[in-house]
Amino acid sequence: MKKDFVPADFEIPLTHSHEHFRIEVLEPSVVEIDYDAVMSSKENLRTIFAENDDWPADDMSLEKNMSDLITHEKEFKAREAFAFTVLTTDKTKCIGCLYIEPSNRDGVDAEVYYWLRDDSLELMSEFEITIKSWLAKEWPFNSIAYPGREISWEEWGKRSHDHI
Repeated sequence: MKKDFVPADFEIPLTHSHEHFRIEVLEPSVVEIDYDAVMSSKENLRTIFAENDDWPADDMSLEKNMSDLITHEKEFKAREAFAFTVLTTDKTKCIGCLYIEPSNRDGVDAEVYYWLRDDSLELMSEFEITIKSWLAKEWPFNSIAYPGREISWEEWGKRSHDHI
């Protein structure tokens, strides 16, 4: 029997504020500013989720991006995975995204992926400190992996999978 990603009684944080950005649930209402962020940083994004990913495609449409956001929203509501948008404090620009996903690797509760758009990379250090603190204080995970960041893709690929 598959265990829940988060406990049934866990109240999922919906937002987190910082002096330079806001973290909010990724949902279809931000499709245009999300699309702008994704397409402005597509080369860097192709290294975030896998070593040689092809997302986003050079010709990805706004409609495809909307479909992705709808999927993320459904997963969030079902408590299966949690995708967040990273916005400027005035919420007029998307500067990145944060994804918290269940892991099937031994001893790892969650896998976390994140990115900031190319013109906001100067915030990366602050962003990383902020999300790690937020995850440690407000989320119920004992062990979080940051594939492609704190563990190389090669090492991540060697990690054994849980046998469910």
